[in-house]
Amino acid sequence: MTMKKITTLALNEKLLQHIYLNLNKFHSLAHRKEEGKRAAVAITVVAVSQDSYVYGMSEHEYGNDNAALILTRRTAKLKQHSGQWAFPGGSLDKNESPEDAALRELSEEVGLTLGRDRILGHLDDFTTRSGFIITPVVVWGGSDVNLTPNPAEVESIHRIPIKEFMREDAPILQEVPGNRNPILLMPVGDSWIAAPTAALIYQFREVAILGRDTRVAHFEQPFFAWK
Repeated sequence: MTMKKITTLALNEKLLQHIYLNLNKFHSLAHRKEEGKRAAVAITVVAVSQDSYVYGMSEHEYGNDNAALILTRRTAKLKQHSGQWAFPGGSLDKNESPEDAALRELSEEVGLTLGRDRILGHLDDFTTRSGFIITPVVVWGGSDVNLTPNPAEVESIHRIPIKEFMREDAPILQEVPGNRNPILLMPVGDSWIAAPTAALIYQFREVAILGRDTRVAHFEQPFFAWK
């Protein structure tokens, strides 16, 4: 990727460079299992809007740290993963790349249309219990974005501050009887988000923000996410 300047008003360009450089030095792992259904998600960095729900954090608590990730609550109408937290994403169309699929789903689900020049890098592929191999694509959304939920897929859109994912009590590891790997949860306010979405959030925090080579593919997922 050729780095180009992206004009922003509220987000610090140092954050853009920081995330890009951390992802550029990270060796993401791609899964080669052919029996899995291929999918991609867009992990999109945007500015927290004044009217977005900030999960109990007052303005002075996040101050200028106003970068956020776009997450959605899936509508109850969907056959798979209804009502769950998710990044915008979905299955790859025939001959479609993960990058193009992530950008297409971002546009279809939340009305944010961006070009390939906004892609900063990738995290590890993650295989879900429901049979999908997800490729996480990290995207720079910027400051002045308007988001509109697609009612056929999205119940609500949330810009959750990245600072909320940096909490000292994150992640929560929930032991599973008879399984050597725990379920990974990411606390948000007084609640939590479960893997697989939580695993991707945690790896974004570790790799893109903290510059650590942290792997998450081994974490278990709660039973409700298997379907």
